[in-house]
Amino acid sequence: MNSKKTLVAYFSHSGNTRTAAEKIAGLTNSDLFEIKPIKRYPKNYNETVAIAKKEINGNARPKISDSVKDMDSYDVIYLGYPNWWSTMPMVVFTFLEGYDFIGKKIYPFCTHGGSRMGRSEKDIKDLCPNAVIGKGLPISGNSVNSCDEMIKNWIEVK
Repeated sequence: MNSKKTLVAYFSHSGNTRTAAEKIAGLTNSDLFEIKPIKRYPKNYNETVAIAKKEINGNARPKISDSVKDMDSYDVIYLGYPNWWSTMPMVVFTFLEGYDFIGKKIYPFCTHGGSRMGRSEKDIKDLCPNAVIGKGLPISGNSVNSCDEMIKNWIEVK
């Protein structure tokens, strides 16, 4: 029996990453935490893309509306996000900088429109040098509703 406590923490804009996060949480019996920025991104894709680019270029740290209760109790974190401009949305940077991940395992997964994981795995390693960062799972936004087998295989291999 696996006694490690797991968390799926994710940020989702359009709902694709949320769908993947819920699948992973169900398969791993993990707690689920949505990373919600205080200032929501617009629903309009082009407006969001422009804001995301501005945040990345300015190295912004958007504030988060809630926090994980008792992060110390988790051994494994599945971290989900859409790939924006070849990395994570800056609100995910805010999340990672808000906790001590020493000795924890982080398994990133992202939804994307063709750029796969981009440089996000490197960025996570840079932000969490005392954590073990597992191989990420890139999920095409077009296939998120039919990616169950791919997610199962990723979870089993990790």
